[in-house]
Amino acid sequence: MTRYMMMKKNELKQLLFDKCSDYVETRFSTIQSSIEEIQESLTSETKSSAGDKHETGRAMLQLEREKAGQQLAEIENVKNALAQINIEKTSETVILGSLVYTSQFNYFIAISAGLITVDYEIFYAISPQTLIGQLLLGKRTGDSFIFREQVIVIEYII
Repeated sequence: MTRYMMMKKNELKQLLFDKCSDYVETRFSTIQSSIEEIQESLTSETKSSAGDKHETGRAMLQLEREKAGQQLAEIENVKNALAQINIEKTSETVILGSLVYTSQFNYFIAISAGLITVDYEIFYAISPQTLIGQLLLGKRTGDSFIFREQVIVIEYII
């Protein structure tokens, strides 16, 4: 790979990292808004003559708030995982932050953010904890592995 191509690939890693960051921030904002709405509903809920109905509504809102709180904790963990990535680090083996081209798909080992398109090129942002992420970690260019009954070859790693 030429120096120019390597420079372009580092820019690509930065773009993928930025899209993962945007994904996390969007999820974080959505969850925070949800928590605020639930809190607002809880505080504005007034006791009516139908007491049991009121208590059931409050209990449901409490459950929703707990669920949203768990989602917030999960997204904080994802945010922390993203902060661990050094996109400038290169390795001959697949590590956190690697951009991996395979015979099937292209992967960015970071967080589970799904499909990302950059300049008509498709990448999958995956967590190293996913099944495919675990199969990729530690592999080198030219290595192969089996996933869903298909042999996948690593073409190159950036």
